[in-house]
Amino acid sequence: MSLGLIWIAPFCGLLLTIAIVPAAAGQFWHRHFAGLSLIWGLAFAVPFLVLHGGEAASHALLHMLLLDYLPFIILLSVLFTVAGGVRLTGTIHGTPAVNTLMLAIGTGAASIMGTTGASLLIVRPLVRANRRRRHNAHVFMFLIFLVANIGGALTPLGPPLVIGFLQGVPFFWPTVHLLLPMLLVTVILLGMFYLLDRHLHRRGWHPESGPIEEIERLGIDGKANLPLLALIPVIVLLTGTLREPAPGFDLLGVPIDAATVLGNLALLAVAAVSLAATRSATRRANSFTWHPMLEVAAVFAAIFVTAIPALEMLRAGPEGALAPLLALVAPHGQPVDARYFWLAGALSSVLDNAPTYLMFFQMAGADAAVLTGPLASTLTAISCGAVMMGANTYIGNAPNFMVKAMCEEHGVAMPGFFGFMAWAAIILLPLYGLLTLLFFL
Repeated sequence: MSLGLIWIAPFCGLLLTIAIVPAAAGQFWHRHFAGLSLIWGLAFAVPFLVLHGGEAASHALLHMLLLDYLPFIILLSVLFTVAGGVRLTGTIHGTPAVNTLMLAIGTGAASIMGTTGASLLIVRPLVRANRRRRHNAHVFMFLIFLVANIGGALTPLGPPLVIGFLQGVPFFWPTVHLLLPMLLVTVILLGMFYLLDRHLHRRGWHPESGPIEEIERLGIDGKANLPLLALIPVIVLLTGTLREPAPGFDLLGVPIDAATVLGNLALLAVAAVSLAATRSATRRANSFTWHPMLEVAAVFAAIFVTAIPALEMLRAGPEGALAPLLALVAPHGQPVDARYFWLAGALSSVLDNAPTYLMFFQMAGADAAVLTGPLASTLTAISCGAVMMGANTYIGNAPNFMVKAMCEEHGVAMPGFFGFMAWAAIILLPLYGLLTLLFFL
């Protein structure tokens, strides 16, 4: 089907709602985020069904919800459940050295357990360590930059690089080709964070203390969840690997493969084991509630639905409404790595980075042997853009919004949507420019 640019209006309206309402009317947002998300989802879905016919439109909607949203939200919910059962105990003070070390550990863990798992594992200890500081929002902005995005550049254990692996890119190809760009950005960001945190650390602490931590020794409560966290990316990887040879069936006209169903059931089983194996006292001490997960589920349901037109325009390639934009990456048929990096990154900042990566992978020829050989620099540019520039906005990657929701639930005054974008632009855009000069020109 052919869709014009007017169809992205609900998506833009949703983004403005996410950007404005929580800052202008926080209590109203927390009470009505599901209803507001539903309104924008229906603002696209109803006209789409009326104008394009029930069969074609319902197929597109069901395809997005069953094949994209449902696996996404199951994975996120399972990670949220399992990570919420792990608690770092003891006295931890958010000094510049401690915060920098924790961010460095989280960044390294992101390529082992995925950006979402690493973010959810480290955010609560960081909240506890910094809860008495007057200025602490910057800690979690850098967590989003580093752990929720840039740290996931070295392995295909999460989106978007898992898409490349499923298309034939060798497992350790990102480890080799993205290592230098990732290390460069990581070292600079950690250095910037330490200097900023040291300056703000001198501005003082809130007077209240935390009585629980004063009588606890340093350790880990809920250790049974650690092997479960390690198991989750293995299940995801096996599901993707077995998807093609697995038998399939139709569900409401949408093709479903058995590997996806079994993978989702295995993930839900992991969550059930976590709930059964973790003491309720551990989750209470972690201030564990389902509210952040419910907020993310509602908002991203609307994002997935209203993003359908933009993704369809990308899939249409030269025939779609975004053809002039996409033509920029390969004028005269020759790929321009810098443009691939910036355009893939810009779209990944507001759209799901997995389909965005796939679209640019296809635009670059979709031949894994060529893209990991003669055009390795082009695939590196696509990969870096899709992975790193998800840090530009709260909706650029799923853990970004999750970290924001969890921090706000614990009283951290996170910047609003545009405020976060402004800080990201100030801090990250110069680094993207440096990457362009060093690797993509």
